[in-house]
Amino acid sequence: MVKIAIGSVGDSFSIASIKAYLAEFIATLLFVFAGVGSAIAYNKLTADAALDPPGLVAVAVAHAFALFAGVSMAANISGGHLNPAVTLGLAIGGNITILTGIFYWIAQLLGSTVASLLLKFVTGGKAIPTHGVAAGVSEVEGFVMEIIITFALVYTVYATAADPKKGSLGTIAPIAIGFIVGANILAAGPFSGGSMNPARSFGPAVAAGNFSGHWVYWLGPLIGGLLAGLIYGDVFIIGYQPVPTQDYP
Repeated sequence: MVKIAIGSVGDSFSIASIKAYLAEFIATLLFVFAGVGSAIAYNKLTADAALDPPGLVAVAVAHAFALFAGVSMAANISGGHLNPAVTLGLAIGGNITILTGIFYWIAQLLGSTVASLLLKFVTGGKAIPTHGVAAGVSEVEGFVMEIIITFALVYTVYATAADPKKGSLGTIAPIAIGFIVGANILAAGPFSGGSMNPARSFGPAVAAGNFSGHWVYWLGPLIGGLLAGLIYGDVFIIGYQPVPTQDYP
């Protein structure tokens, strides 16, 4: 059963909550800097050639490594969401309140935007790659792809980190989360771009001033995260008590 909690202003502005927002900001910034930076670096090394199979693998591996590090560094403070879709999926299961989740979103979006603007500066004004569906793929098809791959991501978060019956899986959870993101980029990158993360798409769009088709990378991931939270929470988690955000995973 859905366990949504609105939360209180006092709780959302506690010292622990403010530290959690800062952790989400820093971890998301570092994740996006490494992930987007890997695409910029590949383009520079290949004379701005289109992303080919080796480039896709390089970008997928960079995102997997960066997300593993980002989740690990923020896990004990904020839970290591780094992604509005993950935050929404966990809010559906009562792992975080709606009010606190909104501030998580703000921190994540700011982290991604700052990372993208820093990349634009330190690379001498290199073009910031943004997410967009590939030629021959409609936005609706990309939207469905983003639902599926984000469902896989948030389901993995629940299965490895947010299921109270399993206890702590230590470093296994961040590794699994990083791996599923890398695998999904390999599968979806040539079609939808493989975002799974509204914040990951938002920052580069701001830096590039290009929001074309941006709805795909908000609506798709949020629906995917919502479905994963509903299905895992209602089917596989029975009668658990919501855990404080700072104790996740």
